[in-house]
Amino acid sequence: MPKFVIQEHHATNLHWDFRLERNGVAPSWAVPKGVSNEKGVRRLAVQVEDHSVAYMRHTSSRVAIWDSGTYELEKWEDDKIVIELHGDRVQGRYALIRTDGKNWLLHKTR
Repeated sequence: MPKFVIQEHHATNLHWDFRLERNGVAPSWAVPKGVSNEKGVRRLAVQVEDHSVAYMRHTSSRVAIWDSGTYELEKWEDDKIVIELHGDRVQGRYALIRTDGKNWLLHKTR
């Protein structure tokens, strides 16, 4: 199964990088308030450039792996992604829905 990672990133503004392994790259989103494990809580997720899959293992003094695991893909469309996450901290069905340009909403659906 493909992998996902959530990296806690202490940049100018603290945020979490959410990355999904897909077709040899890691599509990525910056999530300012982090990924919620509560059903229905919507979080802004700003799409950033794809990263290499190797970057999913990256750690440094500013970047720590907050959670990682595998995911099952239910749907991947231009404006909607539905996945089932199997991590240590984050588990369940999540949806990413594009709202405008690079802005998406990320939320747990069950």
